[in-house]
This record gives sequence, structure tokens and C-alpha cells, in this order.
Amino acid sequence: MNNAPPAKLSTGHKRVIFASSLGTVFEWYDFYLYGSLAAIIARQFFSGVNETTGFIFALLAFAAGFAVRPFGAAFFGSLGDRIGRKYTFLVTIVIMGTSTFIVGILPSYASIGLAAPVILILLRLAQGLALGGEYGGAATYVAEHAPQGKRGLYTSFIQTTATLGLFLSLLVILGCRLSLGTEAFEAWGWRIPFLVSIVLLGISVWIRLQLSESPLFQQMKAEGKGSKKPFRDSMKGGNLKLMLLVLLGATAGQAVVWYGGQFYSLFFLTQSLKVDGTTANLFIAAALALATPFFVFFGWLSDKIGRKKIILAGCLLAALTYFPIFKGLTHFANPAVEEARQNAPAHVIADPTTCSFQFDPAGVRKFTSSCDIATAALTKSGVPYTVQAAPAGSLAQVEVGGITVDSYEGAGLSKDEAKARGAELGTSLKAALTAAGHPEKADPARINKAGTLFLLWLLVIYVTMVYGPIAAYLVELFPTRIRYTSMSLPYHIGNGWFGGFLPAISFALVAGTGNMYYGLWYPIGVAVMTLVIGVLFLHETKDVDITQ
Repeated sequence: MNNAPPAKLSTGHKRVIFASSLGTVFEWYDFYLYGSLAAIIARQFFSGVNETTGFIFALLAFAAGFAVRPFGAAFFGSLGDRIGRKYTFLVTIVIMGTSTFIVGILPSYASIGLAAPVILILLRLAQGLALGGEYGGAATYVAEHAPQGKRGLYTSFIQTTATLGLFLSLLVILGCRLSLGTEAFEAWGWRIPFLVSIVLLGISVWIRLQLSESPLFQQMKAEGKGSKKPFRDSMKGGNLKLMLLVLLGATAGQAVVWYGGQFYSLFFLTQSLKVDGTTANLFIAAALALATPFFVFFGWLSDKIGRKKIILAGCLLAALTYFPIFKGLTHFANPAVEEARQNAPAHVIADPTTCSFQFDPAGVRKFTSSCDIATAALTKSGVPYTVQAAPAGSLAQVEVGGITVDSYEGAGLSKDEAKARGAELGTSLKAALTAAGHPEKADPARINKAGTLFLLWLLVIYVTMVYGPIAAYLVELFPTRIRYTSMSLPYHIGNGWFGGFLPAISFALVAGTGNMYYGLWYPIGVAVMTLVIGVLFLHETKDVDITQ
């Protein structure tokens, strides 16, 4: 193959890259609507289980789309390496847009029962498969057009698309919330952003039809050097080892920093700090808008100093500062939570053997001990707690601000009796928490807007560090004949599994321990693993010739 670098991008090539990026924005918009509306979706489609389990189940359905992304990467990546990047784009966008539209018309659990969450999860799986084939194609397509020495800069525009898609989804949701009002939006208006996707699908298909094929792919096909079985060839010896190292030493850490900074921060604001959904979305949208140019900056910088050191620096900063940043968010966004934890912490006094880790994604277990009922009630109220040991067989109590509230044993109670006792406990607990200063929701007048926005912006800056250079880095690690497949697999396993399951894992850790910051240990642990493996086993690629 000719070793000359690709020609400098013409105006026409730049227009094609813009079209590719814009189409990808719409695809991310479709995918992230679900994450932005997870709390409402939990009530609409998972109302058959208790509230805490329902929210975790909704997050797992969100994660289901990520779980299958590697399979989409394998299938569509192989397709893209065999028949071309352009035609694969068309297939993935149609699957994504159609699935999103159907979510908008899907009846709720109250209407069709168990079929509702089952169909929802199937649609999420279809979306995940499509997205698994999208990113590798877009990144490969842009990189194979870019001139030597500018791949970091040009692929950084693709890196903005995920954040811009999230930003677009938040704007549409906010517009619907503000125009319809909270009650109408949560009842039926949440469907509108999903239905709008049919318009975006039409625009995206038209955009994809304007694309021309990658020049490197065309040259490879003309010379007969393509791979007949890209997936099999990607799984051979040294290439398989490299993909594993890239997964553990680059994309896993990148993924948890990405989802920690943009999704978990949103869940933390709304679930732990009780900030109003509209206000939380405005904060996240503003942070994204202010930080998005840094994707391009760090992509450009990676052309100068290298990709690896910027990505790993982002992982290091996240690992070192996540705890103080999220504690700072508590201080700025809802100081009453911080004050209540200091002045009147909640304690569950119970026999430790009766306290369970209430994570039941199947929704079949019954948590009926007095300890489980007490901790579930506190979790539902968003109140951190600690468990203190009591004599074996004793009835669990909640102690807060000098007030003691007795729990109850749920075993043997009828459904109506359990509902009545639960309501009684909820009323007593709410009165005790209010008297002790625990806020039911964040007071808008006490939110330090500048401080909250700065910390959210800082979290997204870490996102831009790990994500801005990653596309160029992955493209440069693998040869043209199997590039689409080989870069897509570690990227989507890292982002689909390590990143996609972050909200569900972290929220389950918080619910199970009563510690509102305990969920941070998951992204921190993965980021540290990536830092160590990346430093020891991966090399720099910025000067690599990708025409091979």
C-alpha cells in the first residue's frame, strides 16, 4: 500500500466529516434520552417492584443497551471492514431512530403489565447493538480522511458528538418540562422527546446518504488487501492481546470518567441531593456547554504531546478528586443535607443479621425484616444512614435527632396491611426527619449556583481529557484491514460494560450501605486500574502511519 500520508482535507472532505459528526449527534441523542429520563421511566415501566429496586432496575435497563454494544461492535465492525464505512452508518441510524420512536408510544406497566418492561429492554438492546456499530465507523471514517499530524484534532469533533447528543436531549427535555409543567410532563409529556426522534431519523438518513467512502478503505479494496473475516482476524494472537490491553489500560478508565462526570453527577444531584429535575438538567447542560470546546482542545493537544499521557492524566485527576468534588456538590447544591448529616445523622438500630443488601433486579425477593423496611424507607427519602448493632431478635428502630421511630416486621402481613403500616412508618419518619432538619428537597434559594456549576464543569473537563484524544489513539493502534472491528470491540466493552453499568452499580452501593458517597469507589477503582496498566503496557501512537 502507498505509504504517502493522506492528502490535506479539502472543503468537500470537511463537509463530509461535518455531516458524519452531525448524524452521530442525533444517534447519541436517541440513546441518551433514556438515561436523562431514568427516574420517570422507573415509575412508568417498573412500578411493579419497590421504589428503590425499581430505580435500580430502570438503570439496569439503561445499562442493557450498553451490555450489547460489544456484540454490535463485532457485527457492524466486521460489516464495515468488509463492505465499507458508509453503508454501515445507514443501517445503524435506522435501527437506533426506529427503536427510540417506539419507546415514545410504548404503553406503561399500568396498561400492559410485565410486557412493558420486557419490550422496553428489547428496544434498549436494539439501540445498543446499533450504537456498537456507530462509533467505530465514525471515528475510523474521520481519521482515515485526516492528514498526518492532525488526526487528534479532526477526530476530536467526533468526540464532541456524544456530549452534544446528551446536551440536545437535555434541551429538548427542559423545553418540554417548562412548556407543559412538571405534572403533565411526568404523566405523558416525557414521550415527546422520544417521538421527536422520528424527525431526527429522517434528517440523519439524508445526511448519511451524502457521505463518500473512506479513501483508505477504497484503496485497500482496490489493492485486494481487505480482510474476508475481520472478526476472526482481530481475535488472533498479538492483536487480541493488544485489544485486551487497550480495554483495561485505556477505554475502561475513559468510560467511568465519562459516565461519572456526565451521568452519575446528574443522578447524584437528583437522587442524593434532591435538586429539582429541571434545575439539575440546567446545571448539567450549562457545564456541558462550557466544557465542550475542550474536547477539541485536548484532541489538538494530543497531536502535539501525545494521546496517552492526556487520557491517563484525566483518569488520575478523577481518582484523586472525585470524593472532594462530590462532597463539594453537596455543600453547594444542598447544604441542608450536609448540615443534617453533621447535626442529626440517621441511624438504623437493628440486629445486623436481619439487614440485607437490597439489590433485586429480578424483582422476586421480598425484603420484610424490620431492618430492611427501615433502610428502604430512608433510601426512598434520600437520607444517608448508618446501621448500629442491636440485640438479636430486636425490632429495628430509626434514630434521628433524638427522635426514635419504630419499624415493623412485614412477614405475614397482607398487601393492604403492609401498605397501611408502610404509610404509617413513612409519615412518622418524615416528621422525625423534618424536625431534625433533613430536607425533603433542595432549597433553590440556598443553592450556590456558581460553586455547583464550577464543580460540574470540572467533572466534564476530566471527561474531555479522557475522551478528546481516545478516537485517534484507538484508530492508530490497529491496521486498516481490521481497524473498524479491532477498535470498536475494546471501546464498546469499556464504555458498554465498565461505563454503562456505572450508574446502576454505584446507586446500588449507595442504597446498600447508606453512604451517599460510597458509589464513587467503583469509578475510582477502575480509573486507577487503567492508569497502572496504561502506564506499564501501552505505547504512544501520535506519529504512527495509519495507511498500513
